[in-house]
Amino acid sequence: MAQRVVVIGGDAGGMAAVSPIRGRQPDAEIVALERGGWTSYSACGIPYLVGGVISGGLPRLVARSAEQHRDAGADVRLGHEAMAIDVERRTVDVASPAGDHYQLPFDDLMIGTGGTPVRPPLPGIELPFIHGVQNLADAGRLLQLVGEGGCQRVVVVGSGYIGLEMAEAFLERGCTSTVIDQRPQPMGTLDTDMGALVAKAMTDRGIDLRLEVAVTGFDDGVVHTSEGPVPADAVILGLGVGPNAELAAAAGLELGAKGSIRVDARQETSAPRVWAAGDCCESMHRITGQPVHIPLGTYANKQARVAGINIGGGHAETAPVLGTAITKLCSAEIARTGLTEAEAEAAGLDQVGQVIVSTNKAGYLSDAVEMRVKLVAERGTGRLLGAQIVGGPGSAKRIDTCAVALTAGMDVQQVLDLDLAYAPPFSGVWDPVAVAAREMLKRL
Repeated sequence: MAQRVVVIGGDAGGMAAVSPIRGRQPDAEIVALERGGWTSYSACGIPYLVGGVISGGLPRLVARSAEQHRDAGADVRLGHEAMAIDVERRTVDVASPAGDHYQLPFDDLMIGTGGTPVRPPLPGIELPFIHGVQNLADAGRLLQLVGEGGCQRVVVVGSGYIGLEMAEAFLERGCTSTVIDQRPQPMGTLDTDMGALVAKAMTDRGIDLRLEVAVTGFDDGVVHTSEGPVPADAVILGLGVGPNAELAAAAGLELGAKGSIRVDARQETSAPRVWAAGDCCESMHRITGQPVHIPLGTYANKQARVAGINIGGGHAETAPVLGTAITKLCSAEIARTGLTEAEAEAAGLDQVGQVIVSTNKAGYLSDAVEMRVKLVAERGTGRLLGAQIVGGPGSAKRIDTCAVALTAGMDVQQVLDLDLAYAPPFSGVWDPVAVAAREMLKRL
């Protein structure tokens, strides 16, 4: 009898496993359950769609439709929601679009339930003008808002990547954007000194940034804060994403970092032949060696591929992660990898940080703009622990150099010794990463 694989979740954390399964087990029966109406889409593209940068509507963000998956041999069932998992009986209780239930047996189960925008338990949090930005249904509602012209005042609560990108997107649509955050600087994945650069880019662009302000509740058209009411036609939750692991927890699967599903390096959960990938599960941090929950699309695709290889009978392991991330916000490119100073200190490492100011190309060129690079290293050993970059065009992708250095376990001297490319349109004779390493050596 052919192996049956049931996949829960139609985006990257589930569907990226299908191809490696099919490649190793051509006769496998693959059934994919997706409670929404789309598969394999880019949530990261939603702010650009809402901002009008992408034309063509929601289908432009779909990498592979349900029909394409079906043509490749997967039984994709849209509108079908997994309601419960019975690990002992090896079944999934499924609710169909008609509302009836059926039991779907499996040999292997792939859980890719993704993440859920954090919704604090505040009065009025369930009001319809409050939006998460997680899937294409969310994107459709936001597109309808801007299309109808009834959305002039937008408030973003928190300053996660997508929330800030949405603040700029609504500016592009002619709305006002207010960002409210309890922290002293936006973008908590950076150290506060680098976050201050992001704050300046936001206010220079016209975003009303209100820091160290707490949101206390919502009424229709109003966000209540510790400094008074703020009018809003729409509220965007930018507080980050939590793991959507309730289904797994109810099935008795072990949970790990921040309530995400615990997995081993092969993406197998605590139950045999039950696998998980993406925003619903944990990763292992390369620097600290500790489990972490870092919801990124890159990890979802890589983890699901590894799970698919293993489900198909091969052997693969997911590499530890660094939290490497990049975005563009207003005039600033922003990137980070490894540990911030605050994270290194929390991990008990004796760390030192060094920030340098440079330019994105040779300083004598008329279009050169400022960029800052911050390195974090371990005192004594000189081991590189992390990096952050904020600057103009052409700045942020330098974070990949730092990510490679961290993966290779380099110390700061080795980073300085890297044979990096030079030409005036791309950098000064000393690349800013090398300048930061050189100044860090002085500190060490």
